Amino acid sequence: MAETTTLSNLGAAMGMAPAAAAAPAKPKLDAKGRAYATGRRKDAISRVWVKRGSGKITVNGKAIETYFARPVLRMVVQQPLVTAGRATQVDIDCTVTGGGLSGQAGAVRHGISRALTYFEPELRAVLKKAGFLTRDARAVERKKYGKPKARRSFQFSKR
Repeated sequence: MAETTTLSNLGAAMGMAPAAAAAPAKPKLDAKGRAYATGRRKDAISRVWVKRGSGKITVNGKAIETYFARPVLRMVVQQPLVTAGRATQVDIDCTVTGGGLSGQAGAVRHGISRALTYFEPELRAVLKKAGFLTRDARAVERKKYGKPKARRSFQFSKR
């Protein structure tokens, strides 16, 4: 009589070891209970620390309202916190260098997203689905020789 094989015991039938249940990831925290991550966008690089708190965000020692004066940039920075539902539960402290304000806001957003996944690993799926963990690789195209800019050409003269 032939043995029937189901999907549940297919691995055992093929001589493979049973798959171990995936253990939940542990938070990566320092001695002060903070999670650290680096975020990048264009030429900007941010260093971000996340810890339990009341929702205060400081950028280069200043409040977020002072450093990112435009509401759009503040919204970009706070997107991962709002998506994860942690806007009033964690404090963010970050330093950012290089690039302009828009690139810096994108770098801080990337850093906050990565630090949140280290702080609470179960948030990874939500942030990944929203696209916050992917580094935006778009950058300024280099200038080509024989041209005034990357693609701009000199004015054509027929005669």
